[in-house]
Amino acid sequence: MGRAFEVRKNAMAKTAAAKTKVNSKYGKEIYVVAKNGGADPETNLSLRRLIEKAKKDQVPAHVIDKAVEKAAGGAGEDYSPARYEGYGPGNCMVIVDCLTDNPNRTIKDVRLPFTKTDSKIGSPGCVAHMFDHLAILGFDGDDDEVVLEALMMADVDVTDVEVEDGKVSVFAPHTEYFKAKTALTEAFEGINFEVDEITFVPQTHIEITGEDDLANFEKFMTMLEDCDDVQNIYHNAIVNK
Repeated sequence: MGRAFEVRKNAMAKTAAAKTKVNSKYGKEIYVVAKNGGADPETNLSLRRLIEKAKKDQVPAHVIDKAVEKAAGGAGEDYSPARYEGYGPGNCMVIVDCLTDNPNRTIKDVRLPFTKTDSKIGSPGCVAHMFDHLAILGFDGDDDEVVLEALMMADVDVTDVEVEDGKVSVFAPHTEYFKAKTALTEAFEGINFEVDEITFVPQTHIEITGEDDLANFEKFMTMLEDCDDVQNIYHNAIVNK
């Protein structure tokens, strides 16, 4: 199927110039998850996953701690999730997830990249049905049958297990994330997850090849990434420059 390690979430580049923005986005998300589900990662599994992910992306401990302490103190902003969907350059499908304390500002900021690149923002659900909301766990290995057996023994609902170039990719419904990760951790001592994501995976892809579409796609993504309220961008585009 060729999906191994293919996580189609657009991640911010971890460059020095982008690091502050990455830290800010993680800080906001950790704050929201801790405020909504509790500040103890031992009881708030979503918070634990997010903290582990932030550490893997080299977010400083003080950024994580400040966000958790802020949530525990009960003060701070009141953020809510917002999701926007539509069709980007080259008619690719796009999902934009945001956290906002001002929905009117956010929709205006998100709509602008669509408008400036001759793209079309749509109604809720217009493209989400063409993506699978999956947990993806990737690690070294070459035996998909052993991995599948371990997951089945733990009664994990698995979507797919793939092996490619010495790497195993496990795909499961997003609701099975913790169950799948626990089963793999217990079955394979010392396992190191190179991919550890809950993301939207497109069911189909579209190649962006035309010069105008390529330029517009790059502009589109840059403008979205520059929006302060945007947390994650998912798309089905394959860019061939």
